[in-house]
Amino acid sequence: MGHCWIGIASRDHVQRGVKDGFCQLGHGKHAPVQRLAPGDGIVYYSPRTSLEGGEPVQAFTAIGRIKPGDAYQADMGGGFLPWRRDVAWKKRTHEAPIRPLLETLELTKGKASWGMAFRRSSISITEEDFETIAAAMGVAAKDA
Repeated sequence: MGHCWIGIASRDHVQRGVKDGFCQLGHGKHAPVQRLAPGDGIVYYSPRTSLEGGEPVQAFTAIGRIKPGDAYQADMGGGFLPWRRDVAWKKRTHEAPIRPLLETLELTKGKASWGMAFRRSSISITEEDFETIAAAMGVAAKDA
């Protein structure tokens, strides 16, 4: 299957990426997207609805696979050139709240301070965790 990743971003940013078929990590930094490879699984965790003080979400909000091709820069204006990768997002999914999964995911199991892991822009996860999240979102991991 390749590697599996969690990207962390507000729901509004995730929705834009899903709509336009891309992911970016760490506010457009090169290194995190450079680690992604075609076929890798990616799922987004959204702590809030928007970057600037939105409402809490605490759910997995999108899932897909990295498409063939290299990382590239996009011009968003004002000199902002974030790095991106194209993603085949699974369209017929639903958000999966993290709380019911905390004691199931290897990433969070037994960790009182589970939220600390989500302070980074991306996290490498096991295939098992990816499969668990995919199932919670209503899709088989192989179809994500």
